[in-house]
Amino acid sequence: MTAHSKTRSSPPLKPQWFQILLALADGRRHGQGIMAEVLRQTEGAMKLWPTSLYGSLRALDEAELLRESPIEESDGDRRRFYELTEEGRVALASEVARLERTVALARRKKVLDS
Repeated sequence: MTAHSKTRSSPPLKPQWFQILLALADGRRHGQGIMAEVLRQTEGAMKLWPTSLYGSLRALDEAELLRESPIEESDGDRRRFYELTEEGRVALASEVARLERTVALARRKKVLDS
């Protein structure tokens, strides 16, 4: 994504991509940490299995929305950590703004009980 593309509206993110980027919004995490945070922030509604998580992480990396940090060893365990890129922060903010507009429209249409 280029600096110019920051001014354009991004296409909607896949729900699991949105949740992964949101999980990384407050700092880097390893795969298990991302799975746990997504489960927590969706109140159990979205469970990312390892295959879907790592496939999504690979796709998000290819899209330059996140990057893998250097592998760290802790107690003999090797963990890969992931963090948002600037492009990832822009895409996440764009998706949040899109969702806010959608919720505002639903409220104007009185879809939600007030």
